[in-house]
Amino acid sequence: MKRERITSGQNPRIKELLRLAEKSRARRETGLFVVEGQRELGHCLDAAYVPQTIFVCESLSGAIFSENGSIEFKEGADVLISKALSLNPDLNVIEVPDHLYEKLAYRGSTEGVVATVKAKTHGLKDLHLGTNPLVMVLEAVEKPGNLGAVLRSADAAGADAVIVCDPLTDLYNPNLIRSSVGSVFGVQLAAASSEETISFLKSLNIKILTAQLQDSSLYYETDMSGAAAIVMGAEATGLSRQWRDAADAHIRIPMLGRMDSLNVSVSATVLLYEAVRQRNK
Repeated sequence: MKRERITSGQNPRIKELLRLAEKSRARRETGLFVVEGQRELGHCLDAAYVPQTIFVCESLSGAIFSENGSIEFKEGADVLISKALSLNPDLNVIEVPDHLYEKLAYRGSTEGVVATVKAKTHGLKDLHLGTNPLVMVLEAVEKPGNLGAVLRSADAAGADAVIVCDPLTDLYNPNLIRSSVGSVFGVQLAAASSEETISFLKSLNIKILTAQLQDSSLYYETDMSGAAAIVMGAEATGLSRQWRDAADAHIRIPMLGRMDSLNVSVSATVLLYEAVRQRNK
């Protein structure tokens, strides 16, 4: 473990952290991303992501930095550092004062911990699906907060994987990580083109169920008990013709008020739990 204290916002390490948090290009170029908060970092480390640097605010995290270089946390948070060191013995631990941490942290309730972590690959070949998989597919979802919320629901519903087709946001956007509450690290995740994903699903005999208003049946009248992929598009444009033509069934959620659709994350949750209901009959 390498330990140091930084007090200046002009320090290159601080500038690099901010660049990783703000720029998707920086994340692509370096292969690193930012995780903020003890809970989120815990989920990240549990999934065996390799941390590079952990920035710790002593007053917020409860960390105690001793003269011999050791670090202790209140309420068992020292497990984070121990787990991080097991994944990377050369971990950099950087102590920062309150005023500097305020510039690094997006929100105040993150327990005084921000880390840079090495990204993983997320191809279709990296997915390991069960014998009766439930897969959520999102086409061209633009808002990272929506994608993060879908990942949280997919994790809660026990989905085997989430596939993001033709993504308009990178999978390590800080807003995505925050809104998923760390679920992005626990759910199998892949990014691919729609064409590749359709071919992948059909090769495994996974039924494609597209959520759309046109030419569709009510979702609770559609069989989701077998291997199935629930496919949703962007709220503004819906699904492309490519997905509609590839579908084995078109499903819809009944809208009984003035609105003609729900937020994509809410719709995903409704459909995922209908699949859970049918599978648990």
